[in-house]
Amino acid sequence: MTLNAYRTTGATSAGLSQPGFAQYPPAQRGGRGTSSVPMRSFEIAALRKDGSLFIGQDRAPALSLFESAFSAFARGTVIQTESGGIAVEDLQPGDMVNTSSGEPAKVIWIGSSSFVPADAGRRMPLLRIMADSFGPARPSSFLTVGPGARILKTPHHLRGEAGETKLLTPVREFVDGVNVIEVVPPTPVRLFHICLSRHAAINAGGLEMETFHPGAQAMRATSSSLRDRFLEMFPQIDTLSDFGPLAHPRAPEIGAEAETIFALQA
Repeated sequence: MTLNAYRTTGATSAGLSQPGFAQYPPAQRGGRGTSSVPMRSFEIAALRKDGSLFIGQDRAPALSLFESAFSAFARGTVIQTESGGIAVEDLQPGDMVNTSSGEPAKVIWIGSSSFVPADAGRRMPLLRIMADSFGPARPSSFLTVGPGARILKTPHHLRGEAGETKLLTPVREFVDGVNVIEVVPPTPVRLFHICLSRHAAINAGGLEMETFHPGAQAMRATSSSLRDRFLEMFPQIDTLSDFGPLAHPRAPEIGAEAETIFALQA
């Protein structure tokens, strides 16, 4: 699989990604015309299977399917590695990151993009986790994350069903206006996500946060062309199965698939 690096940057003079619009084919629905789907620029660094390094930029539909892969950690988030704490923007493919299982894993993909919280007419607030919200030094200071962030913590309403099992839960499920709040910065914010050689929970800013994995059902409702486009964003894999199994179960959520289906069928 080859990603056409630097095909179209879509960057402004300030070097920030701004969504544009493109005609994107919708699902078949009575011969209706194409939909105008916002497009976003994404930056990617990855270790291919042959060990070579890929660094490039590409554009893709600004749908949750794609954006969730690039929007977990804000710039400055400290990731714990074998070499100590490293800001997410300073991580490199090949770095070894500590995981909750105790076995370090290699960074094989880093994705990032600049997000304007209300760009393209869409409201997409960031989330700020206040210090000690989930226990002493969890986090040690406030931590800002994006809509793609999940934490290894079972929400209160699922504790009866989950028992002792910890679930990977979207951080937005914990918004309470006090410990976890929505924030809408006035300027663009660069967000990051990472893939390791296996799916894991890692120490990010003092919390157990999930590395990227599309999930077992991520492509259930998508067209083959959209699925192929998604896979092109990951030069280190050939098929969805290459992401491997989930390290922890996820709390159920709705909404992301609905957005993708609506955008492609509108």
